[in-house]
Amino acid sequence: MRLGALALLSLLAACAAPAPERKLEPVAFSALPGWTQDDPAQALPALRRSCAKMPETWTQACGAIPDDPARARAYFEAEFQAYRVTAPGFVTGYYEPELNGATQRSAKYRVPLHRVPDDLVQVDLGEWRDAWKGERVAGRIINGRLRPYHRRADIAKGALDGRNLEVLWVDDPVDAFFLEVQGSGRAKLEDGRILRVGFAGQNGHRYVAIGRTLLDKGELQPGNVSMQSIRAWLAANPERMREILDSNPSYVFFRLLDGDGPLGAQGVALTPGRSLAVDRAHLPLGAPVFLDLAHEDSPGGVIRRLVVAQDTGGAIRGPARGDLFWGPGKEAGEMAGRMKANGTLYLLLPRGLAPTS
Repeated sequence: MRLGALALLSLLAACAAPAPERKLEPVAFSALPGWTQDDPAQALPALRRSCAKMPETWTQACGAIPDDPARARAYFEAEFQAYRVTAPGFVTGYYEPELNGATQRSAKYRVPLHRVPDDLVQVDLGEWRDAWKGERVAGRIINGRLRPYHRRADIAKGALDGRNLEVLWVDDPVDAFFLEVQGSGRAKLEDGRILRVGFAGQNGHRYVAIGRTLLDKGELQPGNVSMQSIRAWLAANPERMREILDSNPSYVFFRLLDGDGPLGAQGVALTPGRSLAVDRAHLPLGAPVFLDLAHEDSPGGVIRRLVVAQDTGGAIRGPARGDLFWGPGKEAGEMAGRMKANGTLYLLLPRGLAPTS
């Protein structure tokens, strides 16, 4: 379906404001805390994957990636310029969860994971104006106009039923909700097979953190909000579970994945501990980013390592906001669920490639 140009431009103007300026300060690699202690070779596999998606301006830097891991540090120092992101950095964590699933609905498996509906219109606002880069909106066409799509509460009540949109069925609505938060995961079937699902689209509604909802209602206390505490509250209050989940109107659609994964927003497989979700309105996908973070769960109380920006997230907004991918499984989930790390981010760009701000 088509949307009238004037109507669409009016919608876009209402939905997106110009992105705030990203401030970058060039620094020497010697100014990066912990640069010489990290092993940057651990980031090379992630960078190689990203380089397959990068523009021609990255040809020199991508073509020079060394085969010898011992040359990794010298490679980055020769091919890249480091920039300190002057905004205060804040990094959370995410992981690849494992759910119990089935390909057919049953009394046990009653919670659907949906594929993208054919009436969902997804708009990349960056295609319209450079100032809107990284912003998106979605909806459905009603009487020639793009209108909001079904909210989470509507979908939970059956707004998509009967349309054969179910990719899989799972046994726990809370697990399904946190799968949306993570963006991808594994479903273990009763016959032992593992199916991987990944982000395919979103309904266009603003993401609302249910941890914030529980704080505002006085159900959780400041300083005690994590994936673990939220799950514990939902388990202890099943009669209010739907109310709290539906306070987030955002809803994620999935697709089955083949091969390595999970896949990030750049379309490449993520690397545990070395892939970062960012706000691509501020930090370019595929670029290396050095993290200097206070993190009490890590040795020495810090995370200082080179990662690659390969993903995005509904809650990841701002020039120095990040989400570190910890990998699959329960242990990764424990680390990701507790992570709230403040510090500084350093963006690495190929020498000769001027930053956009």
